[in-house]
Amino acid sequence: MQPTNEQDSAPAETKQPAPGAPPLGRQALRRLVAGLVVGLAAILVGLSIWFWLYPDQPGPLRAEAVIVEIPAGSGLLAIKNILAQAGVIRDDFRFVLLAKRMGAARRLKAGEYSLAPGLSPRAVLLELAAGRTIPRAITLPEGINLYQAADIIKAGGWGSREAFLELVAEPGFVSSFGVPAANLEGYLFPDTYFFVKGTGLRTVATAMVRRMAQVLDEESAKGQVAGGTPVVPAEAGGTEAKAVESVLNRHQVLILASVIEKETALAVERPLVAKVFLNRLRQGMKLQADPTVIYGLAKFGAPLTRVDLETPTPYNTYTNRGLPIGPICNPGRTAIAAVLRPAPDDYSYFVSQNDGSHYFSKTLEEHNQAVSRYRKKKAAARDSAERIEESAVR
Repeated sequence: MQPTNEQDSAPAETKQPAPGAPPLGRQALRRLVAGLVVGLAAILVGLSIWFWLYPDQPGPLRAEAVIVEIPAGSGLLAIKNILAQAGVIRDDFRFVLLAKRMGAARRLKAGEYSLAPGLSPRAVLLELAAGRTIPRAITLPEGINLYQAADIIKAGGWGSREAFLELVAEPGFVSSFGVPAANLEGYLFPDTYFFVKGTGLRTVATAMVRRMAQVLDEESAKGQVAGGTPVVPAEAGGTEAKAVESVLNRHQVLILASVIEKETALAVERPLVAKVFLNRLRQGMKLQADPTVIYGLAKFGAPLTRVDLETPTPYNTYTNRGLPIGPICNPGRTAIAAVLRPAPDDYSYFVSQNDGSHYFSKTLEEHNQAVSRYRKKKAAARDSAERIEESAVR
């Protein structure tokens, strides 16, 4: 046999790690983990900075404020989408996270909002959480009746005409205000009111009735001049007309004020008209007020005929003595004040001068002369107009 080479037969040497050093695989794993931790920390820091800067970043710039409506029952995600579509905020999920972090997620209120350009997400959330919705106006002009008020309610989008008329005649609702009538005619004070969109009809009507009560209290508190008309609270005076010659309760004040409201638009004449009617009531004379006939027949906007004046209704003051059964419109402050503080003169008659004003008389003879005089004046004006028309045709 050939001798073997000791070098060839010796086993190959392997490189051993230094005493106390970890194996190479574990060392690499540790380096990998350390790198991941550093990277994750960097990402978290970046995300924190990214989110920390978001709440107060200006929103999209626009030329003017945007009107946004948040429907009732909208969730946070839906609100975010509505705001983004309106251009109030950018479409960013951080808005949802911010709302939750602020504790505003469940406090955002429905309604219409006017949101200025460039509002930050935090500012937008504060606006919605505070419920700073847009107040919208409802204006009731002096002298309108319930049917006209219902048209205004409908036109403003506050509810249907039918629903409003049903509400103001609802027995429980009417009696809750102590109103001794079948409806709230005469009890809606003509004024401008502000409500947020979506306000219910019951809230709207309640505000109007309470405003009328306030005005009645204010005017009653001013007292009455000599020869004025005392007024007592409705709960004390009842609704009977037996004492109308000496005292009017609140309901009767509103009835008479509503007639005065429709008889003349001139504030300076209203105390005079009030005195005429009060004198007639005390003397047992009929009021003979055309507006009461119009209301009783619902003949709005059409001229009255003699047949109309003779047609009996609970409101016709040509066929009935005393006050109508109820108000014929919703009177304003000056008409109410006229009832409480009428003119001191003892007028019992007045006639239109066909220019918006009236001529007042103390005796029937003087009144008849005034009527004759103004009829002639009216006829002369009509003849003059006809001559001018004929001349134009020629």
